[in-house]
Amino acid sequence: MTDVLRRGRASLAFSFFAQGVAFALLVTRIPAIQDRYGISDALLPAFLAAVPVLAGVGSVCTEQLVKRVPPSVVLRWSQPVVLLALLGVGAGDQLVEVAVSLGAFGLAVGALDASMNMLGVSLQRAYGRSIMLGFHAVYSLGGILGASLAWAGAHWHLDLFVSYLPVVVVLLPAAFVGSRWYVDAGEEKEDSVPGGAGDAGGASGGIVFKMLLPLCLVMTFAYIGDSTVSNWSAKYLQDVLGSSEQLATVPYNVYMVTTLVGRAIGDLGVRRFGAVAVVRAGALVAALGFAVVAVAPGAWVGMLGFTLLGLGLCVIVPQTFAAAGRLFPGASDAAVARLNIFNYVGFLVGSPLVGALGDLWSYRGAMLVPMVLVLVTLRYAGSFDPGPARYGDGHERARTADVGRGSNGV
Repeated sequence: MTDVLRRGRASLAFSFFAQGVAFALLVTRIPAIQDRYGISDALLPAFLAAVPVLAGVGSVCTEQLVKRVPPSVVLRWSQPVVLLALLGVGAGDQLVEVAVSLGAFGLAVGALDASMNMLGVSLQRAYGRSIMLGFHAVYSLGGILGASLAWAGAHWHLDLFVSYLPVVVVLLPAAFVGSRWYVDAGEEKEDSVPGGAGDAGGASGGIVFKMLLPLCLVMTFAYIGDSTVSNWSAKYLQDVLGSSEQLATVPYNVYMVTTLVGRAIGDLGVRRFGAVAVVRAGALVAALGFAVVAVAPGAWVGMLGFTLLGLGLCVIVPQTFAAAGRLFPGASDAAVARLNIFNYVGFLVGSPLVGALGDLWSYRGAMLVPMVLVLVTLRYAGSFDPGPARYGDGHERARTADVGRGSNGV
């Protein structure tokens, strides 16, 4: 494996890590942001919904941008904007200021998520083996660190700007310097891939949405499950299972840790058993987790359910991006950008869906809905089949010669 690829992999992993830290620092301090700017409970959902909506717009724009510039360029400049927008959220004191900062954060994070995963998919192709789960594992690690820093800031009653400034001061220059080693491994020509997707993968205009749709649904279902945990685990444990307020904060942390563990070992599972088997296993474990949560007699059994959810859901999203890259080898950047939109769709749908069902029916019953949706992933597991001659199915092959150019001209 060449030094160019190793440096590219390390620098991209750091970008995933920095993004995990930044996003966790934002979402875990929402109550503090609401108090700082006097955002009413009625207005808060509009602010929260605007971020994923604008992120979807950013992802769409990125699909067009990468036709003119490499994804590494988009990532190099979108990551600083995300970090500066985070700092802006903590620096203002007027409603319009936080609106502008959150708007910039949303647009930039859409470009950042799309370009990061574009580079991850192309690097995986160059390596010739599964490495996408490793990138997302580092993202989970960043999320754990960001949430821990947010807890410390809240515990010590630090001003938002004071909490955010040291993080931005450290991460922004490090990410910008590291960006010089990003590798644009490029897209394959469709006739260079045995069993290629034909016209579907020849160019971004040739993407057949019908072929991408199963992966879009899987992405949406996975993020409905993820948003259910992030938004409702604490309330569910406290209000339904009768835990203490302190214990109710534990499930999400457990979920994040098990997500990290699952992703850290997930690439080995893909290399050994193949992507289809790993996705099917993840869907079954996640569905079992929701079932345990729904029938749990007490808080500790509920905690077990959220633990299973982390282990199950964690493998699905990275493998969905990887599958899109394999499905459209000549247009993987465009496929990833379009697929990335559906993680925001799932995030937007998941929390209101569970809340509405909980109010109208019961929160136990509401947990069965994401369970069923995750099980639908089994119906589409065949879309993750890499084919007989590609990586991820026990027949991986090195493809280090097909590296392309690094973003610094290497």
